[in-house]
Amino acid sequence: MTAAHLAAADHPRPQLIRDPDWSDLSGPWGFAHDDADSGLSSGWYRSAEPFDRTIAVPYPPESKRSGIGDRGFHPVVWYRREFTAAPPDPGRALLLHFGAVDYRATVWVNGHQVGAHEGGHVGFSLDVTWALAQSGAQVVTVRVEDWPQDTAQPRGKQDWAVEPHVIWYHRTTGIWQPVWLEEVPALRVDSLHWTPEVAACRVRCELGLNTWPVEAHTAEVELRFGDEVLAVQSFRLTTRELRCDIAIPALRNAQDLDRLLWTPERPHLIDATVRLLGADGAVADRVSSYLGLSSFGVADRRFLVNGRPTFLRFALAQNYWPESHLAASAQELRREVELAKALGLNGIRVHQKVEDPRFLYWCDRLGLLVWEEMPSAFEFGPTTAQRLLAEWPRAVQRDRSHPSVMAWVPLNESWGVPDIGVDPAQRHLAQALFHLTKSLDPSRPTIANDGWEIAGGDFWGVHDYHQDPDTLKSRYTRENLDRGHFTERWPNSRRLLLDGVDYAEQPIMLSEFGGATFTPANGAEVFGYGTIDSAEDYAAMLDSVIGAARSGGLAGYCFTQLTDTEQETNGLLDEHRTPKIPLERLHSILSRNP
Repeated sequence: MTAAHLAAADHPRPQLIRDPDWSDLSGPWGFAHDDADSGLSSGWYRSAEPFDRTIAVPYPPESKRSGIGDRGFHPVVWYRREFTAAPPDPGRALLLHFGAVDYRATVWVNGHQVGAHEGGHVGFSLDVTWALAQSGAQVVTVRVEDWPQDTAQPRGKQDWAVEPHVIWYHRTTGIWQPVWLEEVPALRVDSLHWTPEVAACRVRCELGLNTWPVEAHTAEVELRFGDEVLAVQSFRLTTRELRCDIAIPALRNAQDLDRLLWTPERPHLIDATVRLLGADGAVADRVSSYLGLSSFGVADRRFLVNGRPTFLRFALAQNYWPESHLAASAQELRREVELAKALGLNGIRVHQKVEDPRFLYWCDRLGLLVWEEMPSAFEFGPTTAQRLLAEWPRAVQRDRSHPSVMAWVPLNESWGVPDIGVDPAQRHLAQALFHLTKSLDPSRPTIANDGWEIAGGDFWGVHDYHQDPDTLKSRYTRENLDRGHFTERWPNSRRLLLDGVDYAEQPIMLSEFGGATFTPANGAEVFGYGTIDSAEDYAAMLDSVIGAARSGGLAGYCFTQLTDTEQETNGLLDEHRTPKIPLERLHSILSRNP
């Protein structure tokens, strides 16, 4: 691992790192519930008195690890933290970054409101320079609204009831990803995206500044593979945004591509350095990044990775931890990727969650494909549409440079669009999300609604929890798919395709199946799509149902699920990440291709 990769491993924003080092504000903060919602009128943002409890940020107050552990309904919560930072020199600024805050946040520094943000799954940044005191401690205060029974709010698997039921889990309120400070130049690189175009022997770089430059600057981009310099190019920059193509001559040798390309088996990463130079040639800003030379597509009913057919061996991952809920430490995020690889999987579908960028870093670094999915709302209406259309594009924009992300899933099982089959407005929303995603990132496959009632897509994902392997095998044979049986059968009593959606040989993936419960703990309240009584029967079930998914005309599978999660005890691993049968046996079953 290079020095750049070591730095990226722990950074909250691993694809845009700036020296000097960032300052982590995770740890103990003052905390208070505000059930009467009186904190604003009482001026809590100016006083330390209401904060009579301590919470460990970034763990949600419902979780044990936070030190609070209160799982009741508390729709308004407050945080307070003192930090040390002198006002930066002229020409510099101090940014306050939040990885994710669920759901609506307002932020003050030293009693001055510095910003607000809505959306619980993608982060935001605030320039707090103007609010800093000239000396002494600085104080940041955060008010968060997260109304549990607002079903128009994208909430994913978080339960709207007090106690978890069926497949829904305890809630994650407030700050649940890192909070950090960064001193930056007044004019700086604000965004950076990479799109490989291997066939054209180039990489497209999209660079955004935080504001328009007063005078022309130069952007210098250097790409390295280990000690090998692949490209150094400079571009004149007179506007806020730059889109440029960087030629990589090393890609011209078609017989030597494997040493450079990113795949799950060989996850090669390219280090990138971007320097912003002023008119006098002085370095105004410098950032480090990385990319992978990977491409994803579909053809001949198969998924393609770098133009080659690849059978997808996935598991559904809730990425939920018993002591911290949706939040996780950097070490836990890495371990989750390592476990998926050790099981023999080549990919993961992170379900109803936009995961921490540090998780995606380890998928990039270790070689694990990812389907990224937007957490759903549970009612349809203008508010639902506005919220999804506001936050999902930010997730796509944030994560589209990760070489491991191979597909986008904006909707799942018609959640948030429950009458999509008969309501044109709901179908329009699904199609709008699909086309919006393709406009932001045309380089990856996308599906409008995974599971059933498919409104369009580059591939089709089907959810079928039938427990009989012979039935599964017969449903998805190549012959049946050729004869159009896919469009005639409704495995979940829901239409698979909406009217006007035609089969044009898209890849078909069994994107949820299995889901049977096997747990040695008797008497616990559990949920699963079937029950297994012994380890040997569990191994036999896995071997048979995964064999059925592997033997037909499908392009891949996604087994439900990676780990037990609260009462949903149908994981390959238990909630503490212990395999339910020997890891070697799981690897033998899951690592096989057709």
